[in-house]
Amino acid sequence: MEWEFTPQQVVKGEAGYGLDEFRHDLMQEVGLNIPGLGQEQLEPVFSLAYDLCYWLATGKDYDEFEERFQDNNTVMFLRALREHGKANVEMLGAILQRMIMDGVEAGLSVDDAVDRVAAHQSELVRQGGVTLG
Repeated sequence: MEWEFTPQQVVKGEAGYGLDEFRHDLMQEVGLNIPGLGQEQLEPVFSLAYDLCYWLATGKDYDEFEERFQDNNTVMFLRALREHGKANVEMLGAILQRMIMDGVEAGLSVDDAVDRVAAHQSELVRQGGVTLG
């Protein structure tokens, strides 16, 4: 994805771009890059792409993520995502940092702010509901 602002601007609060917008934009990007997918096929591919971005944005090791998959096509897809999705990972990391900072500025401890962001992210994933349009 390309934005008219930088991850640094998101972290500083100079650009209002959040998790919901990121997820929507990522869904659109996946849909554009893999034409012909119907909504029921697009959702699991998007979920995998988002999970990888979140995994990497939170500082986890790529190889640990990949180890969970045995299907060669999935592994190749993940490798392509990692290679071409570095900007997405950086932007998602910035969004998560801003969310944590917002929590701290609202009076939460850093640990509580991190927990709140993780819970919010988990709820978004559980709800799904991201669509093109």
